[in-house]
Amino acid sequence: MRNGFRTPAAAGLLGAAAVAGAAIWWRRNPSPCPYYQRFFVELPHPAITRSRLREVLQPRDGERILEIGPGTGYYALPVAGWLAPHGTLELCDIQQKMLDHTLERAAERGLSNIIATRGDAQALPYDNGRFDAAYITVALGEIPDPDAALRELRRVLKPGGRLVVGEILLDPHVVRLAALRERCEAVGLRFERHVGGWVGYFARFTPA
Repeated sequence: MRNGFRTPAAAGLLGAAAVAGAAIWWRRNPSPCPYYQRFFVELPHPAITRSRLREVLQPRDGERILEIGPGTGYYALPVAGWLAPHGTLELCDIQQKMLDHTLERAAERGLSNIIATRGDAQALPYDNGRFDAAYITVALGEIPDPDAALRELRRVLKPGGRLVVGEILLDPHVVRLAALRERCEAVGLRFERHVGGWVGYFARFTPA
């Protein structure tokens, strides 16, 4: 420090330390992105693009698919379009404002095949075997008990159903692929394939 002012190098170190400290705090205190920070969930998702999700999820007209933590509809809106005209996309989020926002955007696009339910991923409000497929992107690490969420996702999938999990390195709650595979195998989900790399990936599982 010179004459009471920090040097640029010192300021840079302080900034990096603050970012690192915030990341550590977020990882130790998992929670969903609040609605007032929705700008972050609307940014482009490098490596886990919508086209890659479609490739690994393989949604089909007539299916019933579940999304956990849709945010403001970054993936939900195109998925609903891929399922039309006879398929249904169900959304589950703990924040009603996120669901309302997504439904408003869907209505603007003329999408009427979305059902939104406020609920907790750790205790999903659905019957066993309800869905052909489910997906959760950049949200598993935000759940206080991700293993409970994975057990619930397995429960609501039909035999032979598909679960897709998307993660990106930039997320402070990122779940690495190796750790995800271990968690999924422990709750009876068998790994099938993944797309992407170290920056971000989609991984697909099926009930064992």
